[in-house]
Amino acid sequence: MTEHRLHDDRSGDEPPALQQAAEESPATLERPPAEHRDELPDDLNAAGYAGPYRFPDNSRRRIPGVIYLGLAAVCVVVWVLGEDGAAFVNDGFLWAAAALVVVAVISITSGWRMHVDEKEALVAAQQAVGFPVGHASAQQVWRGLRSRPTWRVLCYSTEDPPTRRGLVLVDAVDGRVVEHLVEDNPERWSAAPPTPPDRV
Repeated sequence: MTEHRLHDDRSGDEPPALQQAAEESPATLERPPAEHRDELPDDLNAAGYAGPYRFPDNSRRRIPGVIYLGLAAVCVVVWVLGEDGAAFVNDGFLWAAAALVVVAVISITSGWRMHVDEKEALVAAQQAVGFPVGHASAQQVWRGLRSRPTWRVLCYSTEDPPTRRGLVLVDAVDGRVVEHLVEDNPERWSAAPPTPPDRV
């Protein structure tokens, strides 16, 4: 009975395939593909963007609402066509269509179109707090059951360090000041850089 050998008789140690792989440089070996990572759409990614950044309009929320209405219509059509006794079509399609319509109505009615941008919100916030504003930042938030878009503006006075600060909510639809709070700045700022700790 003949014994099958897996090793090359010339080397006596390793198969030719292993010898060839050992002689190749690690740099020439094929590397596994990079991991897939989630990425923001171009209009939402502010990193590396040159120029003034413009917030996406809140009215884009109407787009999924229209899609939900289309899916609801498909469910109704399938339910009507399969009502004559199809095994996989039952009243669940009708209930799914009703749920999709409810979600679509909420999505469409909450898709407010924004008429006030962050610059106009900063101006309204400065008028509301009643002191000259130095550093300020605006953040878009939503309030209420219908998710009305609102600018939340945090601003500080012009002193160094600031002595007062204010928080202002500005409606992004009509520009009215919803609420504002002004107080003495409790934070302790220092213009000098922090001293490094002593090395032991």
